Amino acid sequence: MPHGPRERLHDEGPTPLSDADLLVVLLGTGHVGADVHQLARTLLAHLGDLDALLHATPRELAAVPGIGPGKAARLLAAVELGRRALTRPLPKGRRLVSSRDVDAALRPRLAREEIEHFVAIPLDAKHRPTGTLRLSTGSLVACPVEPATVFRALVRHAAAAVVFVHNHPSGHPEPSPEDVALTRRLCDAGDLLGVEVLDHVIIGAEGYFSFLDAGLLTAPSRPGSPLSVGAR
Repeated sequence: MPHGPRERLHDEGPTPLSDADLLVVLLGTGHVGADVHQLARTLLAHLGDLDALLHATPRELAAVPGIGPGKAARLLAAVELGRRALTRPLPKGRRLVSSRDVDAALRPRLAREEIEHFVAIPLDAKHRPTGTLRLSTGSLVACPVEPATVFRALVRHAAAAVVFVHNHPSGHPEPSPEDVALTRRLCDAGDLLGVEVLDHVIIGAEGYFSFLDAGLLTAPSRPGSPLSVGAR
């Protein structure tokens, strides 16, 4: 009996399988004129590398000869399941411990985005996360953020405090002068409205940057604050 990728996965687990073998398992069948192994190689050649699969759309995948809507949906469902499995959920019901918690929760979705996204994590009076608000989407190098719009959303969410997060598609998490200026404006707006800005975390493929850890934000003054400086 042939010992193909599916049988090897069953016997040995997924780790020893090549990229093409894993695609064979996901695709299941080939198409007229090419078996599933040839189709997997064709798809890899079309993508260039597996990283491209993270950014592919259903329409783009379905346009590859032999893939079609059904196989495209199966591939993207597998990618999304992988993202979700890697995501460590925000600790609802308990306080945030450090910027590392924020990075672990949002990195799978933000680190490899090709455009900037600006996100707020509202917290209740005990500094427990109550959700995630995606407030703005921008371009490769910028994301328009208006403090008035941001805090209207936070007030509607009954936030007592907030952690801001955005990504750098360049991969480098170091803040730009514009990031520093925006953080200052957000802190000023938060002071006026009674919503404490606990941190601003920038996520890039090469790591993350915390304004609190770097000493660019004053450590929260409330007793028992959940975020500790330098707790990476």
